[in-house]
Amino acid sequence: MASKAASAKRPSTQQFLDIAEIKEDVVIMKDGTLRAVLLCSSVNFALKSEEEQEAIISAYVGFLNALEYPLQIVVQSRKLNVEEYLNRLSEAQRTQTNELLKAQIADYRQFVFELISLGQIMSKRFYVVIPYDPMTNKRKGFFARMRETLVPALSLRLREEQFRQRRKDLLLRVDSVASNLGSMSVSAAVLDTQSLIELYYTAYNPDVADSEKLTDVGKMRIEA
Repeated sequence: MASKAASAKRPSTQQFLDIAEIKEDVVIMKDGTLRAVLLCSSVNFALKSEEEQEAIISAYVGFLNALEYPLQIVVQSRKLNVEEYLNRLSEAQRTQTNELLKAQIADYRQFVFELISLGQIMSKRFYVVIPYDPMTNKRKGFFARMRETLVPALSLRLREEQFRQRRKDLLLRVDSVASNLGSMSVSAAVLDTQSLIELYYTAYNPDVADSEKLTDVGKMRIEA
């Protein structure tokens, strides 16, 4: 009984997270600020011509100089899990009626298996995290910004009208950042609610994310 009572009093892991809620493609933090996350493509800078490299560097410098708020650039490296891919190849081999194609699929599957056996194959994803803090919105006066921060400081729940306005201001930043990234030949896509939940789930549970998939994600929310 004592052990059960002790375990019941243990604080939830969620209490240690800074995330209050994820909804409408936006992460709401416990301090009332918002986050949007862009999934970005990569650029093989070394293969660019000298003129292209100079243009990318110039665009990047201009992008940094124009920023009025902080950004977080995240590079996520994960061991590539090809088990599902190998299973699909096995199924394709089993159902293939053409003997030549069946043999080719078997050879290709063996090649992939031997390739990953030689070492870990890593996949990389690039993210840009864009924040919105009403205290950093220079378009509004100081007292207006201060007044907006008082309510979230007392309550984790943003009033709906506050959330709508802050989300609108955040998305303006998102559009601006995506446009500037495009000038550097970097394409960017805003993560929707489902993708955000999966991103944070994978980040906080890297060991079980592959084996314990999220279910019914569309109905899930992360709340304090």
